Amino acid sequence: MLWVTDQIAIADWELTESFSRASGPGGQNVNKVSSAVELRFEAARSPALTPAVKARLKRIAGRRWTLDGAIVLRAEETRSQAQNRELARERLAEMIREALVAPKRRVATKPTAGSRERRLKAKSVRGAVKAARGKVEDGDAS
Repeated sequence: MLWVTDQIAIADWELTESFSRASGPGGQNVNKVSSAVELRFEAARSPALTPAVKARLKRIAGRRWTLDGAIVLRAEETRSQAQNRELARERLAEMIREALVAPKRRVATKPTAGSRERRLKAKSVRGAVKAARGKVEDGDAS
């Protein structure tokens, strides 16, 4: 059981962990011990999350979201399998916590009278500059 918040917990059946050999430092140990952790969370089928949270989670997860609606996280920072497991679980919990926060609705506002005036004045000044760029008439040159 992975507790995300006091109210939300992810059941064990929703999480799958697989272990493999990690890249990076570790000396001879790196060739013998499967310390890298790949955590798979069945997000689309999770009863603990609402559809709105799932949609936000999908956007947050990006390419870590698979076609069948799972999130795959890989942790291989440390040489310890237990620490990598904790890292992957904490990353998943943090991602879900981020998805729980609904974004603020944008309140449409009107531009102020002063800003409208300044914009129109700038436009007319620019128009005058461009109008002055016309062809030069050849006057009485003799």
